[in-house]
Formats: sequence, structure tokens, C-alpha cells
Amino acid sequence: MEDFAFIFAGFFVGVVVGITGVGGGSLMTPILIFFFGVKPYLAIGTDLLFAAFTKMGGTVRLARARVIDWRVVFHLSAGSIPAALITLWVLRQLGPTDPEVQSLMTTTLGGALLMTAAATFYKVVRGKAVPTSLARGQEQLATRARHWSLPLLFGALIGTLVTLTSVGAGAIGVSVLLILYPLLPLPRIVAADIAYAVPLTLVAGFGHASLGSVDWSLLAKLLAGSLPGIWLGTHLMTRIPERVIRSALSVLLAYAGVKLIAL
Repeated sequence: MEDFAFIFAGFFVGVVVGITGVGGGSLMTPILIFFFGVKPYLAIGTDLLFAAFTKMGGTVRLARARVIDWRVVFHLSAGSIPAALITLWVLRQLGPTDPEVQSLMTTTLGGALLMTAAATFYKVVRGKAVPTSLARGQEQLATRARHWSLPLLFGALIGTLVTLTSVGAGAIGVSVLLILYPLLPLPRIVAADIAYAVPLTLVAGFGHASLGSVDWSLLAKLLAGSLPGIWLGTHLMTRIPERVIRSALSVLLAYAGVKLIAL
């Protein structure tokens, strides 16, 4: 019965990700901790690979559609992947099962969920202000950040956050891209966010696996549910009011964030 519950949890998160585009880490990690009693370090490590494999298929489809701006992906990855490796080194020195490290993870996770809730709600309010297409000759200008150092700095911040909490590559990443690349159409922003999340979560996920922080059996059950869930979610995307779902999701994430900080 518990196996079915894990599969259903993966299916539910997959549907929500398919409809809203919000990263699975924002939902899956709190579900594993609160509903299934999984230790925070195991929930975070397992969820990182869950997100990587789930988003990998989406990246392949987006790459075939030629909507990924690889220049943007490279600049963010140049900051996020080294930061993830440094964070993993620190975790290895401290030990992920150390009570103080566990407390740091849950507190940071709570803060990340609150930021994700705010970013999700921001997209509800301001989502329509983003262009949906590029005029001829604007592509090079649209993929140029306000300053060359900002993608590296924000990428490093997200890389650290994702490695510690498994949260940040979804709604927070999209919000950062909206700030850094205001001329980039929303579909391309979402595509870039999904694409750069794959190498980041793979590096962070396999790093956690080397620390013994991944439950492979649990990961298989979650993926068994999430893959058909994402397929269904993408088909429901145009039939369910996105603003209603994002508004409810922001409230749910804010509640989970407060609860984690209060642990």
C-alpha cells in the first residue's frame, strides 16, 4: 500500500509540474518529509535525481523544438554547477546526517519554499507582462543579461540553494531569468530554466548519492508515477485556469515553508 502511495505522490507532483511549470522539488521534498516521514537529507537527495530525470525528457523535446537559448543556459550553469560542487564538498566534510546539518537543511528549505511561493505568486500577478515572441534581430540582445556577472552570481546562489534543499531551479529560477533577461519571451525563459536545471540537479543528485543521501527504490517509485503525471499535466495545461492553480500553489508552498522553519 505504501508503494502505491509513493507512486501516487509522484503522479500528483508530475501533474502539477506539467500544468504550472513549478519545479517538483517545491512539492516533492515537503511531501516526503511531512507525509512519509523521510529524513530531510534522504528526501532532498532523492528529489534532486527525481527532478533531473523528470526534466530531462522535457529538455529533449524543447531542444528539438529549438526554443532553448543555450547561451543563457551556459551562463547560469557556469555559476550554479561550481557552487553545487563546493556545497557538496562542505556537506561531505560536515556529514549530511549531522543534527546541525539537518536543521540547516530544513530551515533553508523552509526559506526556499517561502521564496518559491512569492515567485509563484509574482508570476500570477505579472506573468502577462512578459513578451511572447521576439522581433527580427532582437535575439542576440534578448539573450544578453543586464550585466555579464549577474548570471554567474544568481546561478551560484541557485546552485547552492538547490544542492542544500532541492528547491530553487523552478519558480525561483524563472523569476531570476525574468529579471536578468526582460526581453526574452516567456516560453524561452521556461525552456532555459528547465534545460539548465538538468545538469545542476544531476550534479547535485549524484553528489548526494555519493554521500548515501539517495533512496534508489523510492526514486524508482516516484518516477513511475511522475512520468505519466507530467504527460497528463501537459495535456491539461490549456484546460485549467493557470492563475487559479498558481495562486493555490503559492499558499500551499508558503504554509509548508513556515512549518519547516518552525520545526
